[in-house]
Amino acid sequence: MKRDRDLIPTELIESKILLVRGRKVILDFHLAALYGVGTKVLLQAVKRNASRFPEDFMFELNERESARLRSQIVTSNRGGRRYPPRAFTEQGVAMLSSVLRSERAIQVNIAIMRAFVKLREIISAHKEPALKLKRLEMKLEKHDEEIQAIFRAIADLMSPPPEKPKRPIGFTRE
Repeated sequence: MKRDRDLIPTELIESKILLVRGRKVILDFHLAALYGVGTKVLLQAVKRNASRFPEDFMFELNERESARLRSQIVTSNRGGRRYPPRAFTEQGVAMLSSVLRSERAIQVNIAIMRAFVKLREIISAHKEPALKLKRLEMKLEKHDEEIQAIFRAIADLMSPPPEKPKRPIGFTRE
């Protein structure tokens, strides 16, 4: 048997990981293709083990999300599916390994878990520089405000003092 690293290129798996509702997920039909089974077979296995897939492991896309997905993937809305796709989080994918018990499923799961880990590492590696950049921007904004205040003060010092209003001649105070 091929080693799991040779089974499916990590880049292929990474391309299937989407961000939906702020969570990284893989859709049911992508998982079915990776596992080499039909989407219907995958979902039947999930349905038989529904208690293993709470909402934070797997959720159904709503109409808006499904429509957006169709436009991104350019799939037909005629024929095909009669229900919205299911999105599996990393924990849901891990749970699939206990539901789908073939050797291929085990190897694919290992590859998928490695892809999720790699993605997390990439994201965390970019968090620190992004935070430093944000701090620098805030510091520059503060300096800009201080520099503008200095220029205003210099302009005030350089402008001649306002003239005192002159009293018209011939008028006296009572």
